Amino acid sequence: MERDGLLDDPRVQSLILELQDWPGPHLNSHKSPNQFFHKLAFLADLGLRCDDPGLSPVIDRILANTDEQGVPCLPIFISAAHGGKAEPQNGWALCDAPTILHTLKKLGVEDPIVDKATGYLASCIQENGFGCVVSKELGNWRGPGKKSDPCPYATLTMLKLLVLSGSRYSMEIDRCAQCLLDLWEHSRDTHPYIFYMGTDFRKLKLPFIWYDLLHVVEVLSFVASIRTDSRLQEMFALIKSKETDGGYIPESVYQPYKDWDFGQKKAPSAWMTERIHQMEHRLSTV
Repeated sequence: MERDGLLDDPRVQSLILELQDWPGPHLNSHKSPNQFFHKLAFLADLGLRCDDPGLSPVIDRILANTDEQGVPCLPIFISAAHGGKAEPQNGWALCDAPTILHTLKKLGVEDPIVDKATGYLASCIQENGFGCVVSKELGNWRGPGKKSDPCPYATLTMLKLLVLSGSRYSMEIDRCAQCLLDLWEHSRDTHPYIFYMGTDFRKLKLPFIWYDLLHVVEVLSFVASIRTDSRLQEMFALIKSKETDGGYIPESVYQPYKDWDFGQKKAPSAWMTERIHQMEHRLSTV
C-alpha cells in the first residue's frame, strides 16, 4: 500500500481517532484484533510514522505508563480461576510488551526508554527461546504449559523486536529463530503452551497479530543467517503453493478488517500479495 494518500484514507483516520483513547479496554485476550496495541502495530506496518498527525498523543501515553525497566504497561485482566485478581492490573506480558516496543521502533520513536526496555526483555531469554514472562504486578500467572517450555508466541514477538535492534542481540535472535524452526520441524508432536502449527496456523491471514504461518515466515525472513534453512524454505514453499494467477487469496480473516482487501476470502489481496513478495525477496537474499 502506497504511503501517499494513506493519511487521508478514512479507515486509517478512524483507527487513529480510536487510538486517542489509549490504552483502550482492559486486556483479556492477547489474540483479539480489537486490542489497541495490535491496531497501532497495523498502522506501523502500513508505513505510518511517529510524527504523522494524531500519533504523538498515543505515543506519549505509552511512554508515560512504563515500569521501572521502561517496559510499556497495559490494564490486564486475569480471572481468579486463572490465578489473577479478577480486576485489571497495570502490567505487561511477553504477549504484548514486545509488540508495543517493536511498533514504537518501527514508527521511528527514538527514546532511551525503548532501548532500556528492549534490553531488559532480552535478558529474560531461556536456552530454548522465551517462556511465559510477565511483570511482577501479575504475580505468578502464566499460560498453560511447562515453565521450562518456550512460548511460541512470546518467542515470535521477541524475535520480531530484536531483529530491529541490530547485532547486539545476535545470540538471542539465533535462539529464537532455532526455536521456531524446531517447532515447525516437530509440529506434529510438539505443542508448547497449546500453540499448534496445524490447519488454522497454515491459513493465510493478515494483519500480523497472532501465531500463524505468514507471521512466522515474515519475522524469520529478516534473520539472514537462516534464510537457506530447509525448514524455513519449506514453510515458504507452503505459502507459495497457495499462489493464484492474481496473487494470494486470504484463507482466514479478522472481522474488524472486513473493509480491507485482506478482510475477505473471495479474491486476491493486493496487500497480502505485496507482503508475500517482500518475504520472497528477502529469502532470496543471502
